Amino acid sequence: MRIALGCDHTALDMKRFVKAHLEKKGLDVELFIPDENDENHDYPVFAERVANAVGNGACDAGVLICGTGAGMCIAANKVNGVRAVNCSEAFTARLAKEHNNTNVICLGARVIAPEMAVMIVDAWLDARFEDGGRHARRVALFGDIERNNRG
Repeated sequence: MRIALGCDHTALDMKRFVKAHLEKKGLDVELFIPDENDENHDYPVFAERVANAVGNGACDAGVLICGTGAGMCIAANKVNGVRAVNCSEAFTARLAKEHNNTNVICLGARVIAPEMAVMIVDAWLDARFEDGGRHARRVALFGDIERNNRG
């Protein structure tokens, strides 16, 4: 599995922790990060790069980390085909995959500890979409909303 991992300058330390964890699990990680010497990078740029990598199939899933996860999540969800969720605990992460078939998870480096971040990512990666029935019907509606609101 190939994971797109992106962050802004506030999350470089957590990115290192999450990256090491993903690689220890045997996952291939592609980085989308700012230069560590420049603190003036805009998080939407990295969110879009990760979302595009997931949306075009270059990567199987994406992990985004910024201060709260909220900004990255908003930006990633602007890319067609991306279903990003911002999580600060594992239960929501698991259900977001099982019920919403999310393909990008967003985390807040100022909100959670690195150890919690990997617990959340593991819960999300280990979960499987409950394909069929009401969940598949509802996820299909996400695509309808995207198509109906192209500007």
